[in-house]
Amino acid sequence: MKKNYKAISGIFPMPVLMIATYNEDGSIDVMNAAWGMAQSMKHLKLCLSNSHKTYKNLKRIMECTVSLATKDTITESDYFGIVSANTSKDKFEKSKMKAIKSENVNAPVIEEYPVCMECKVVDFENDGVLVEVMNTLINEEYLTQEGNVDFEKMGIIAFDPYGHGYYLVEKKVADAFSVGNKLK
Repeated sequence: MKKNYKAISGIFPMPVLMIATYNEDGSIDVMNAAWGMAQSMKHLKLCLSNSHKTYKNLKRIMECTVSLATKDTITESDYFGIVSANTSKDKFEKSKMKAIKSENVNAPVIEEYPVCMECKVVDFENDGVLVEVMNTLINEEYLTQEGNVDFEKMGIIAFDPYGHGYYLVEKKVADAFSVGNKLK
């Protein structure tokens, strides 16, 4: 029997999205946006309030990168969510992570994240920002010989909106658009 819980958009798993922008002085800002999702095949909805430094950077630059957090980057990724760039100007330096400038947008590519989407802002909405993915970068070590992405090797993590935990997304269990054929 189901019980009433509460009104929450509790989609699980939710990706742990790392949004990277440049501050006015050229330093790097990275924000953990656990509330975000694919809006279409080429668009992401990033749920951010306008009080975030990242939001202000997006308004000014109109470009960013969005990366997927992993079990190997869980400490830094959580840190980027609990420390505000509004009050800590050197939070990226404290993480000891490395970044290079994107070739396609005016934003940093954080080297430790295996998936990085280079994005341009499409619209600012009441509850966030809509971005278009212009290009996706994948670390070569996570590509199969056939050129497919091997997500099982990456250790991607997901956010639990009910209990505020991180979970490992670890194993493929079936082929999409195929396993259902058994019922035809």
